[in-house]
Amino acid sequence: MNAGPAARGGRKERTPVLSIRKQWRLPAAVLALIAVLAAWAPAAGATSLWSEGDSLFSDRKARRVGDLVTIIIVERAQATQSTATQAGQDAALQLGPISLADIVPVIPPISASGSDSNAARGSTTRGGSLNARMTAQVVDVLPNGNLLIEGRQTIIVNEEEQIIVVSGIVRPQDIAPDNTVLSTFIADATITYSGTGPIAEKQKPGLLTRLLNWLF
Repeated sequence: MNAGPAARGGRKERTPVLSIRKQWRLPAAVLALIAVLAAWAPAAGATSLWSEGDSLFSDRKARRVGDLVTIIIVERAQATQSTATQAGQDAALQLGPISLADIVPVIPPISASGSDSNAARGSTTRGGSLNARMTAQVVDVLPNGNLLIEGRQTIIVNEEEQIIVVSGIVRPQDIAPDNTVLSTFIADATITYSGTGPIAEKQKPGLLTRLLNWLF
């Protein structure tokens, strides 16, 4: 005789314990992972992986007040001046015999001639060259973006002091990627080279020579 539905339903099926344990393990693992991430997040935020400095791909050209730029001074100058003057003058005088009615003897013919010429030439040639390398500083940024730079270099060798002073205006696009600029690219450039010391003093003319040059 077959058991009815009630008989079959009277028997309660049990869910496997293993299956119940698996259902509770998954949420616990997720909660543990969330707890680990929550504890690690503040420590990771304390130190950034990105540097706040300049980018590795950006150039290091001067563009702000206080930045430094290397000046490569390559200057050559030569001036030549020459003058020439020439002047000449000729004069002649000729008189025939002169008779004063037998009062005086006859004066023989008189003739005279003369000439004057003057020629002068003069030339002056002056040349100079300066090759140096120094660093200047950006002291101002003009409204159009150009940089006003100034630099001074002092070198002392054997009590000889050599001073180079450079100032002018530089366009940012004229600065090379290695942060150098040629002196020929400096607008309103003022480049001064001077020296003091025993050798420089010997090169000056003496007092008597300067006095004679002033008089003559």
